[in-house]
Amino acid sequence: MSAKVYFFNMRAKRRSESLSAKVAKLFDAAGFANIISENDLVAIKIHFGEKGNNAYINPVFVRQVVEKIKNSGGKPFLTDTNTLYKGSRSNGIDHIVTAIENGFAYAVAGAPVVIADGIVSKDSVEVKIEKKHFETVKIASGIYYANSMIVMSHFKGHEMAGFGGAIKNLAMGCAPAAGKQQQHSTVKPFVDKNCRRCLSCIRNCPEEAISLVDGAAYIDPEKCVGCGECISMCYFGVIKPQWKTGNREFIERMTEYACGAFLTKKGKIAFMNFVMNVTPLCDCTPWSDAPLVPDVGILASLDPVAIDQASYDLVTNQHGHRNSALGEANRGFEPGEDKFAAVHPEANGLVQLEYAEKLGMGTRKYELVELN
Repeated sequence: MSAKVYFFNMRAKRRSESLSAKVAKLFDAAGFANIISENDLVAIKIHFGEKGNNAYINPVFVRQVVEKIKNSGGKPFLTDTNTLYKGSRSNGIDHIVTAIENGFAYAVAGAPVVIADGIVSKDSVEVKIEKKHFETVKIASGIYYANSMIVMSHFKGHEMAGFGGAIKNLAMGCAPAAGKQQQHSTVKPFVDKNCRRCLSCIRNCPEEAISLVDGAAYIDPEKCVGCGECISMCYFGVIKPQWKTGNREFIERMTEYACGAFLTKKGKIAFMNFVMNVTPLCDCTPWSDAPLVPDVGILASLDPVAIDQASYDLVTNQHGHRNSALGEANRGFEPGEDKFAAVHPEANGLVQLEYAEKLGMGTRKYELVELN
């Protein structure tokens, strides 16, 4: 069985064909209202963009989904989780400020911003999945306890995942910092030489694996289980994550996390991908590079695997921009050539789709329904 993926291209000749109007029409065509019950708390999973980034989804488009949810009887809120790295979104306060400064104020988007894993990324729920790499995964409580969810993803490249769309948004985007650490690496965190001896990590370590040694925090590798809680609790950023995981294993671990988030909302979740500003890197960078291809359009589906496969195919079938990272790679320009593999040759993004299908999250077979 194939899944339906609804699609609007970028063309517009009148007000009823504006991109904002197309977002609202996609909501209706894909049957998103059917996943929302009266008084549902509806999470709109969105990436607010790092400070300095400008490729994230326009909040004006998000407002169309907000209004549709309200008309369907739901109570929408915009949400994301804090980052593992130290940037403008590594705690709940800075994260909300960044969201507002990037245009996601209530006056613009029409819904409140709620950081799903709390102020210091401690608010999460263990979800049993019993897969190859994880028995359980950590899902941010604000997402776990929402009644339904619409995942709005900017489709773009990623240096480790190959590309990022609905699956990656579910995986990294629904996990607290500790969950992000678990996806990235099986290697345990370490303390750098600038420890301030604040004792916060010692007080919050669930395994009592941290102690003061020679005036600095020390993580006992025998006791540490790699949960990553100390990273989010270090106010000075001196406990560092390790990123040492093979590419395929990283993508599999990421996809299992996506499966965990998906399972908490099965039958109550929908997806919208924006294949616009297809930059080579994700929106976590404090800049946005030139797009790899021309803007393609917006897609909607109830199947996260199908919508990512369709998005990937649409990008692959474009002529690549020579004034983008493809120009530096000097390949991937022709239709049919993998644009993401050209700029990230060490990352095989198709593993996401293969493994997600194997995990039962959806199908790579799709029917692209182009609307007009």
